[in-house]
Amino acid sequence: MVRIAILDDLQGEALQLAAWQSLPAGTQVQSLRDTAADEDELVRRLTDFEVVVAMRERTAFPASVIERLPNLRLLASTGLRNAAIDLAACRRRGVVVTGSRGSSNGRGSTCEIAWALILALSKKLLPSHQALHDGRWQPLLAGGLMGNVLGLAGLGNVGSRMAQVGRAFGMEVIAWSPNLTTERAAQHGAKAVSCDALFAQADIVSLHLVLSERTAGLVSGDRLAQMKPDALLVNTARAALVDEQALLQALRQRRIAGAGLDVFWQEPLPAGHPLLTLDNVVLTPHLGYATRDNLRAFYGGVVANILAWLEGRPLLLLQDSEAR
Repeated sequence: MVRIAILDDLQGEALQLAAWQSLPAGTQVQSLRDTAADEDELVRRLTDFEVVVAMRERTAFPASVIERLPNLRLLASTGLRNAAIDLAACRRRGVVVTGSRGSSNGRGSTCEIAWALILALSKKLLPSHQALHDGRWQPLLAGGLMGNVLGLAGLGNVGSRMAQVGRAFGMEVIAWSPNLTTERAAQHGAKAVSCDALFAQADIVSLHLVLSERTAGLVSGDRLAQMKPDALLVNTARAALVDEQALLQALRQRRIAGAGLDVFWQEPLPAGHPLLTLDNVVLTPHLGYATRDNLRAFYGGVVANILAWLEGRPLLLLQDSEAR
C-alpha cells in the first residue's frame, strides 16, 4: 500500500482534476487544503506518507524537513523547477524528485495576470471601483501605456509574451536577463539593455526571471532607487527576486508609483502584512499558475509520474533552477 499526500490543495479540487483512481488498488490519497504553519507541523503531517505531491514552491522542503521524513520515497512537484526543494538532500536520502508540465496555455495565464496588474495600477481601477461604491465620481486620473517604456527582466516564455502584448499597446519594449543576447531580444521586438538601463529607463518593470543564486534579491534598494518616481514594478515570477523591506520602504516613501504583486515572500500572505496597508499596490494571491487547465495538466503529470515510479519506468525529473 502506498500513501500519497497532496499538499496545498487550496480549492479542494485536486482529487477531481486527475485520474487518481488509475493508481493501483489500495493506494491511499489524501488532500491537505491548508499550508503547514512551520517545519515541525509539516513533518508531523507527512511522517506516514511515501509520496508527497508539492504544489509548486508553496511549501518548502529544506534538508531539515527531508531528513525527518523516514518514509518519504517520492517527492512529486508540479512544475519543472522548484527552488524550495533541496535536491541534494533528496539525493542523499534516496528520495526521487519529479516534475510535471503545466497546460499549453499556462504561461499565457501568468502573462495575463501581469497585464491585469499593470492595467489595474495604471488605470486606477481599484480606487475608482471603490469610489463608485462610496458615491464619488472619477477621483483619480488614469495613466496611459502607449508611448511608455516596458522593461522586461527576463525574456523567456512569459517575458516574450509580455513583449508581444506591450508592442500591441504601442509601448517601447526593452529587456535584460543574465543570458540575453541582442539577437534574441530583437526576435521578440525588444531592445537588449543593461540591468542598470532597464531600471532607469522603464516606466513599468515586469519580472520574469527564474529564481537562482544570480537573480535572488535582484531588485534591491539600489535598483529601486534607479527607477523613475512614477514607475511601476510588477512581479509575477518569484518573490525572492525582490528585497521585501526595500520594496516596502520605496512604496511607503512613494519613491516609485506603485507595485503589482502576484507572488509573496510568505504564502499565503499573512493577515496584517504591511503590504495590506498600502494604497499604491495591487495584490493577487499567486493566480498566475492557478487555472483549472493548468492544475489539471500538473496533477495529470503527477499521476503519470507516480505510475511510472511504481512500475519502474522512466520519470520526468525536476530540473535544477537556472536563470534565463
